Amino acid sequence: MAALVAENFRFLSLFFKSKDVMIFNGLVALGTVGSEELFSVVAFNCPCSPARNYIYGLAAIGVPALALFLIGVIWNNHTWNLVAECHKRGIKNFSAAATFLLFGSIMGRAAVAPVTWSVISLLRGEAYICALSEFVRPSSLDKFPAEYGAEVLARFPCKDVPANLTKFRDEVTRRLRYESQLFGWLLIGIVAVLVFLTKCLKHCCSPLSYRQEAYWAQYRSNEDKLFRRTAEVHSRILAAKNVKHFFGFVALDKEEKELVQEFPVEGVQPSPQWNAITGVYIYRENKGFPLYSRLHKWAKGVEGNGPSPEGHEMLFLAS
Repeated sequence: MAALVAENFRFLSLFFKSKDVMIFNGLVALGTVGSEELFSVVAFNCPCSPARNYIYGLAAIGVPALALFLIGVIWNNHTWNLVAECHKRGIKNFSAAATFLLFGSIMGRAAVAPVTWSVISLLRGEAYICALSEFVRPSSLDKFPAEYGAEVLARFPCKDVPANLTKFRDEVTRRLRYESQLFGWLLIGIVAVLVFLTKCLKHCCSPLSYRQEAYWAQYRSNEDKLFRRTAEVHSRILAAKNVKHFFGFVALDKEEKELVQEFPVEGVQPSPQWNAITGVYIYRENKGFPLYSRLHKWAKGVEGNGPSPEGHEMLFLAS
């Protein structure tokens, strides 16, 4: 158990440090696998009761998947950029294709963890067996005693059955596990095909060359990294100035004193500037020159949010 907890903490550390989309999705999948294993060992306990098995089995698969999906939506920056966009500017400047790309990006990224959870649950089979054991038709079992019905079948996952039904329990468990794993492998195949087709469609429809798209990804990563680092320093220096103004002095360590001396901060950015760099951004060009982000667009002094004779929307969303 200690090793499992350590692995989860290591996963979380890598999760928050990762910037690459493929690494990000891979870490989400690995973390989901570990969480599902922990859930199966610690929490899953089939009630082995008619009418309860079905609800509990489906809940064991569906509820965590739903929770993971919502967490994925919450953790996606595109979600809050969309909220800011709707709040500040509305989505009237977005075409149908751009809106589809945006929601597809949010839903696709958020679906990694729930799909992984569902696949692992189906491959393990416990939840599926628990949910459907009572619905196995006794007539499909050779020489199954007529005096037993759904109530006994519901107890098969718990192995709490009369001795003369042991072979039937093994057969039902084997049959349901086969079905569960078959659905799991089919789900893996369907998801793999969808991911492949989506990647092909994205690159075929992209207005950018492969190298420019790679450069754009590097720019976004560097801009976000530098913005966060600079914002942290700026806010610290501004806070130090305000604390000093209130108390007459401020207790700074050596590193903070060097920051205050090296980077003079006069004030804060006005709200219109924050609004200009916040929200959804879809690749645009102005007079043939690329604009890689809202911050880039603001720095170049390009006005407006929608298409214009000098700047047009290219219908390509950052992944």
